[in-house]
Amino acid sequence: MWKSLLAWLLLTAGTAAAAEPAVEVRALYERLAAAQNEHDLAAVRPLLVDSPTFLWVSDGQSFWGADAVLARMASFQQAEVWRVEPDLARAVPVVVGPDVAYLHLPLVLVIGRAAEPDRLRFLVSMLAVNRGQGWKVAALFTTSQKVP
Repeated sequence: MWKSLLAWLLLTAGTAAAAEPAVEVRALYERLAAAQNEHDLAAVRPLLVDSPTFLWVSDGQSFWGADAVLARMASFQQAEVWRVEPDLARAVPVVVGPDVAYLHLPLVLVIGRAAEPDRLRFLVSMLAVNRGQGWKVAALFTTSQKVP
């Protein structure tokens, strides 16, 4: 009986530990999306890894470092309407290790004039890392979503 109980405890402890990064990475993305939708780039900055190797691939272009990424976000937010509508129900976490994970999800970017904003479908993959100071975004990869 003790062996069975010990085996069960080890199994469930391992599952909980593996699930934690997935939960944390999803929460990180939710904070990022909320800050973007509030046009609060000051709230976005601490969510990003402070490194010149931070990467955002957007519209087939590479933007390196938090300053370049925030400048790019600021340029988009000049539109009358700019917000992301992530499909969190379809978000898929990919845990690479205890301190590294991706979150992949579709979203709609609503951008343009208030009277007739465009609704652009994207796929987003966010690489997140935990370097002992909590989870942060290390890279964002966006591409247009092809709809069959």
